[in-house]
Amino acid sequence: MDGRRDRRSCGDAKHAGHRAARAAEVVTGLNQALWATRIQFMALGVLAGSWGAHIPSVKARYALSEATLSLVLLAAAIGAVSSLFFAGRIVGRLGARTAAALAALLMCLMLGTVLEHSSLADLLPAMVVLGAAMSVFDVSINTEGSVLESLGGRAVMSNLHGMFSVGGMTGAAVVAFLLGAGVTPRWQLIGVCAVVAVVVVIAARGMLASHPSHQDDGENAHFAWPKGLLLIIGLLIFAGMTAEGVMVDWCVLYLKQDVGLPQAQAAVGYAIFSAAMASSRFAGDWLRNRYSERALLRTGATLAAVAMAVVLLPANATVAFIGFALVGIGLAPVAPILFNAATRVPGVSRAAAIASVTSIGYSGFMIGPPLIGGIATASSLTAALAVVVLAAGLLAVGARYVPVSGGA
Repeated sequence: MDGRRDRRSCGDAKHAGHRAARAAEVVTGLNQALWATRIQFMALGVLAGSWGAHIPSVKARYALSEATLSLVLLAAAIGAVSSLFFAGRIVGRLGARTAAALAALLMCLMLGTVLEHSSLADLLPAMVVLGAAMSVFDVSINTEGSVLESLGGRAVMSNLHGMFSVGGMTGAAVVAFLLGAGVTPRWQLIGVCAVVAVVVVIAARGMLASHPSHQDDGENAHFAWPKGLLLIIGLLIFAGMTAEGVMVDWCVLYLKQDVGLPQAQAAVGYAIFSAAMASSRFAGDWLRNRYSERALLRTGATLAAVAMAVVLLPANATVAFIGFALVGIGLAPVAPILFNAATRVPGVSRAAAIASVTSIGYSGFMIGPPLIGGIATASSLTAALAVVVLAAGLLAVGARYVPVSGGA
């Protein structure tokens, strides 16, 4: 009898050991996937920062006016928004890590050759493909981040978006350094995109091999038009992404053209904006545990609106650098707060809510470029950038509609 109990106890201990080892493997796998996803977010930021810093290069290469440049930016935005209608299906069919790797290769190819086209007519379709590839990559890594947050039981999305901002800062800083060193924009983009392509493909191998199935998976494959409170939140995200998109696409050109800085120094302005946004996002989870999301959104949006208004008054480089940093800090909490708020809307699944508001939010990148180009053509780029002030002001007013979180 005692022998059987001893053997049973030994077997139980062995099973417990196996379970502990399996749990350790799961934790290790999640940590590895989290670091891989951090790298992917940073890589996307590097490409966005490099692109933003080289907007003046594209303008000069193809001899574009502000209005024509806005068409180039619109083409990329059309590709990004249009792909959202099928990006979920691509990620679901291929898996997040395969979709991320393939989309990254395509967007690196498109961005690396953006200065190689013979005419504007050839550039525009390439920009549509670039926007679509970036959108699929974005959906892939955000899907991975959402799953990691769910499986790990802790918030990671704000940290991941912070890595995107670090990447944006890094990309713009690298461009500023290379311009100062006399490296031509053409070789800069080819080199940066080649390095990013290799890094992303290697990092993709560390992402989760598959995602656990969910009861809403069938709904995820379809696009749902938002309404009611979800529509309001989507419009607030639209305002936030419009403001952020305007900063990404136009702040370097503003510093170069209206303030009169050399392009190498103008690129530093975008790096400062991204660095400030990254710092604020890394502190985002800590702040949300201590303060109301409504208060954080209202305060941040007000700060961004006031800072941008001050920047546009004197057209001074020092004021612009400080102001861009404050705009970055103010806009940083918009995406983490509002995407989480969308999941708290009653009667809407988490996946459907995120898909809906993401589609509206990305439309901000589509409307922003022609809007800024049109205003800049009719008046000036300084006047056009007042759109950031307006968008941030709308965010501040609309913060009262954010559903209160359980811990707020």
